Amino acid sequence: MQLLIANRGEIALRIIRTATELGLGTVAVYAEDDADTPHVHAADEAIGLPGAGPAAYLDHAAILAAAKKSGAQLIHPGYGFLSEQPEFARACAAAGYTFVGPDAAALELFGNKSSARRAAVAADVPVLAATDGPSGVEDVRAFMATQDGGIVIKALAGGGGRGMRIVRSPDQIDDAYRQCAAEAALGFGDPDLFAEAHLADARHIEVQIVAAPSRALALGDRDCSVQRRHQKMIEIAPAQQISDTLRRELHAAAARLCADAEYRGLATVEFLIAGDRFVFLEVN
Repeated sequence: MQLLIANRGEIALRIIRTATELGLGTVAVYAEDDADTPHVHAADEAIGLPGAGPAAYLDHAAILAAAKKSGAQLIHPGYGFLSEQPEFARACAAAGYTFVGPDAAALELFGNKSSARRAAVAADVPVLAATDGPSGVEDVRAFMATQDGGIVIKALAGGGGRGMRIVRSPDQIDDAYRQCAAEAALGFGDPDLFAEAHLADARHIEVQIVAAPSRALALGDRDCSVQRRHQKMIEIAPAQQISDTLRRELHAAAARLCADAEYRGLATVEFLIAGDRFVFLEVN
């Protein structure tokens, strides 16, 4: 059995190491400017991709052609790059390859923050008040009028803190909306936004999940509250200074959400907590 790793660097090295321990043959792919990097030499076979830089690893056709050339049956995207693209997962299945990760339906469900929120509500996981689906400036303005505190304008797609701004007064909406839309379009190719209530003085806690359809297990949690521009800088595991009861509730909520969604593979379920209250953010 051959496994093709559609990634590079340390991510690819970890996958190659584990696959080798499992007795799987490994196939690396590499962009023109990555020909001499460690993952290329660590795999049993290496196949060059056309082009240089990150774009080479995002080329669906080139990755599938490499899989065909190598005779690989499995394609592992690692994380980043193609790992959260439902179109690629669907293309792998159509071409007869096993995509090592969630199926396209799960990626579509959790790749859109509004549909992920709806799934959370259906799984009895608490959420903050928010607009639903793509929201225009007037939708955001009307929503803010219903909130006592500030709001957060967010990209519907993507993550990593991009396309996100806290808005504390109505006169900030227009500028924040334009900035978020531009950043989302540049980062994710999708300018759609929504707005969510702002939970002040909250901590950012994540729960790691491993799941098979209808079953999910929480492996642990971490505190990711030390951030700059909504991007995590330090992670502390396990999360400190939360009660055993709250930890159990967080783990149960994360596992229930993934199990109900028929998720397969690894997931990070993100929450905000303030005191003993927690609310769902998103799934990666």
